[in-house]
Amino acid sequence: MRAVLRTVNRVLLGLVGLVLLALGGSVLAVGLGAAAPSWWIHDGRHDVLLSAAERTRWRDAGWWWPVVIAALAVLLLLALWWLVAVVRRRRLAEVLVDTGDGEGAVLRGRALEGVLTQEADRVDGVTGAKVRLTGRRAAPKTRVRLRLEPHVDPGTALNDLTTHALAHARDSAGLAALPAKVRLSGVRHRAERVS
Repeated sequence: MRAVLRTVNRVLLGLVGLVLLALGGSVLAVGLGAAAPSWWIHDGRHDVLLSAAERTRWRDAGWWWPVVIAALAVLLLLALWWLVAVVRRRRLAEVLVDTGDGEGAVLRGRALEGVLTQEADRVDGVTGAKVRLTGRRAAPKTRVRLRLEPHVDPGTALNDLTTHALAHARDSAGLAALPAKVRLSGVRHRAERVS
């Protein structure tokens, strides 16, 4: 869903930008005295954007107001969908833990993130870790960012993270699986002199 939202955002912003650029540029050019383009709806510099005749042209037609209201309603629904999709929280607030008695318990997402961050920081050669929970309450996923010291083997650090921190979190929360996307980056350092 996130990739779809990113694509929709880019396409909508690009289209709106192109339309505004074309209209605004042509209005500015005509207003400064340039000849109006052939597709422009007005003739000259002192022409109004909408005359009284153009504003009231379709008012008496029976189809006009239902079409206007329907178009505005569709635009409103699309704008609300876009706003909700952009503002929606990406962080998982709680994780559903199966207690075995048919009830279940809720674990705060921030608490699990904090524990995972602390354990990931303890991995040898990691200078900084950030953990974020995503997904659904019953099937959480993690996004982990690790900053590694220059001498650390990334494979070893990744193996330590998965066998210790992620395994402990998965077992303690009683989850069948805890998928993770791990991004590794190195700490900037000065070149060492070899003698």
